[in-house]
Amino acid sequence: MTKENKISEISKQGTVIKNTGSWYQVKTVEGEVIDCKIKGNFRLKEIKSTNPVAVGDHVHIIPNQEGTAFIVEIEDRKNYIIRRSSNLSKQSHILAANLDLCMLIVTINYPETSTTFIDRFLASAEAYRIPVKLIFNKIDRYDEDELRYMEALISLYTHIGYPCFKISALNNEGIEAVREDLAHKVTLFSGHSGVGKSTLINKILPDVNVRTAEISSYHKKGMHTTTFSEMFELPQGGYIIDTPGIKGFGTFDMNEGEIGHYFPEIFKTSADCRFNNCTHQKEPGCAVREAVEKYYISESRYTSYLNILEDMEEGKYRAAY
Repeated sequence: MTKENKISEISKQGTVIKNTGSWYQVKTVEGEVIDCKIKGNFRLKEIKSTNPVAVGDHVHIIPNQEGTAFIVEIEDRKNYIIRRSSNLSKQSHILAANLDLCMLIVTINYPETSTTFIDRFLASAEAYRIPVKLIFNKIDRYDEDELRYMEALISLYTHIGYPCFKISALNNEGIEAVREDLAHKVTLFSGHSGVGKSTLINKILPDVNVRTAEISSYHKKGMHTTTFSEMFELPQGGYIIDTPGIKGFGTFDMNEGEIGHYFPEIFKTSADCRFNNCTHQKEPGCAVREAVEKYYISESRYTSYLNILEDMEEGKYRAAY
């Protein structure tokens, strides 16, 4: 019997449902939840990641006499959301794997979510063909100017092809539409700290009781309440993956020539550029720059595209947005 056959005979299959840094919780196909560690020599091929195993990964484990287990194999991922690590420019952090949908929680204020942050997240999801929906939270808190700005953003992103929700998680407003969209899907919830992810999850799954905290009134920024990623099962079928709030979203592993592909409106317009390899910066006959000048493409989206291009410069990484 080969070593591989012997391992497959004694191993169990499961899904990583929680990551606490050194330990992983794996739910087996039989329904057991087992605390697991990674075998010392286990490494993911070709990915320099700070977390070689992510929530949502399908893995093989070998139980031991202590009631815990070792993760000995990770199955191929159908996709994942990845970002550049905030402190290591050469390394990445995988937020979650094997997703059907991402929901990015956005706030106009308390704290502010910039269009650059939104666009970087959307581009990363596009790179792995993961659908994204935007949830604009805290609509109960905004003044008239903030509401007008929110409606302008919703119009922009809806037109590009990203569905948007308007909700107040605190007041339970608009939650039902979000809940219906989650059925039978594995959905990643992401966004800055303080945007209301935990409050929203508590409304959708009252029995989970995810910890929440007030945002800093001085900085209008969120304080981390989720310290690790975790997957929660939905009664209607499917899962929510909750992740720690993120300050910045550094793009990772993108080629300069591909970045425009991850902005649907830029990619569509680029077909009319004079040069096939146009980077939409200074080239003559650039249909994209012309579309920006004529307001067919949003200036904020074009600026985000240029910012990601800047990331391609060796050693460059913008820590927060």
